Amino acid sequence: MKHLVIVESPAKAKTLKAYLGEGYQVEASVGHVRDLPKSGLGVDVENGFEPEYVTIQGKGPVLKKLRAAAKSADDILLATDPDREGEAIAFHIAMELGYEKDDGARFRRVAFNEITRSAVQEAIAHPGDLDISRVDAQQARRVLDRLVGYKLSPLLWKKIKPGLSAGRVQSVAVRLLVERERERRAFHTAVYWDLRAQLTENGKEFSAVLVTLDGTSVASGRDFDESTGRVKAGRDVVLLDSLQQEANRKLNLGARETMRIAQGLYEDGLITYMRTDSVHLSGQAIAAARAKVSDLYGDEYLSGSPRQYRTKTKGAQEAHEAIRPAGTKMPTAGELGLEGRRKSLYDLIWKRTVATQMADARQKHLTVLVDADGATFRATGKVLEFAGFFRAYVEGSDDPEIALENQEVLLPPLAEGDRPECEKLEAVSHETKPPARFTEATLVKELEADGIGRPSTYASIISTILDRGYAARANKQLVPTFMAFAVTALLEEHFPDLVDTGFTAEMESELDSIAA
Repeated sequence: MKHLVIVESPAKAKTLKAYLGEGYQVEASVGHVRDLPKSGLGVDVENGFEPEYVTIQGKGPVLKKLRAAAKSADDILLATDPDREGEAIAFHIAMELGYEKDDGARFRRVAFNEITRSAVQEAIAHPGDLDISRVDAQQARRVLDRLVGYKLSPLLWKKIKPGLSAGRVQSVAVRLLVERERERRAFHTAVYWDLRAQLTENGKEFSAVLVTLDGTSVASGRDFDESTGRVKAGRDVVLLDSLQQEANRKLNLGARETMRIAQGLYEDGLITYMRTDSVHLSGQAIAAARAKVSDLYGDEYLSGSPRQYRTKTKGAQEAHEAIRPAGTKMPTAGELGLEGRRKSLYDLIWKRTVATQMADARQKHLTVLVDADGATFRATGKVLEFAGFFRAYVEGSDDPEIALENQEVLLPPLAEGDRPECEKLEAVSHETKPPARFTEATLVKELEADGIGRPSTYASIISTILDRGYAARANKQLVPTFMAFAVTALLEEHFPDLVDTGFTAEMESELDSIAA
């Protein structure tokens, strides 16, 4: 028998050819082959919003080659990516190759979460059918996006500036940037002080901060009203007036660059499918991670029992595994010989995966109160008793070993009644800070938390916002432009639903229901 296997990328096709051998012809569609037309709405709003699909420019030769291969094939295995977009690509390829003519008899759907020999061969051995419900969900999103974009964008051209665009998720993301900037503009800075004492006991110096004065708490940043800069009404505090968000954050990679590198790692069979917001790990992955922990760090660093996690993000898709190293060995970046940004991104994925199966870190915290004539100072110390998962992964740090050195703050031996010597008193000035602007990392986190968009769309959303001039980068921050304020104000006044996070998240939930 002759089997035709169709994937999306040439790199993936090359890998599958090596895994499948004789009897299998593997071809690549190079992404989508059909879409709504570039000019015109392409949706019949008078007849059930029926979409009008056309062959994407440049895909004629690709389809001609696929049709020729399909003629002599006994069956056609559609092995596109295991998400809604991949399902839609498989559907459109099938329609172009005669799916309706033979009632889909020769067409089977094949899905695998990692490009390893065992995963591919297992999927090929157990093909299924096209999931038309998932295709419907993707099609509904595509049609709605087209309606929003093609109906609203001309309005923005007319009222604000030619060349602007509106988008179902894009416009909500821009509004988030604008709302944060509005909060910053309304913010009033407050200046306050604290008093820091350098004390000595048993020959060891330590630091303590004034926390109460005659039984009343000393004001800190949280006690000030952001809109006035004054102490919040009802707060009983004394104001000292003698003086007064893992790839962007850690690696400084933008969303588009992160997904480009991750796509390469996936196609090379090094990580599992990366367009997912799931935190679920398969039993195979958990076993592999635990074996690696035992091998690298010892059994004492293993959690007492295997750990499994559930995604808390609104509307998260649980169909796939979490992003993790592919296969059953959990090789390190060094063992794979990776270099540069590929090494950095793979290393980040490896560390977080392995850390999930490691024992908790144990720290002992100590608080000491020092009284002096009605003024109470507080000193805090902490000792790392057991590093646990910190050995593999510390949030906000590239190097866990170096980060461990900063986990301890030592105090001298102290007992009630001791009278530490005061070496120095230092008045330290503070200013309350306005809400931080979004970075690419924090904007993605906010969209994810609100259930807006999907991991596969975030990079393109941020790219569009920047390319269309709605925001500019400044020290990794996304600063909304005047254009963003003008467009957001117009949409808030006349199309409030379309820039409402609740509406957008609810629509994502409805699409999930269609897919299910």
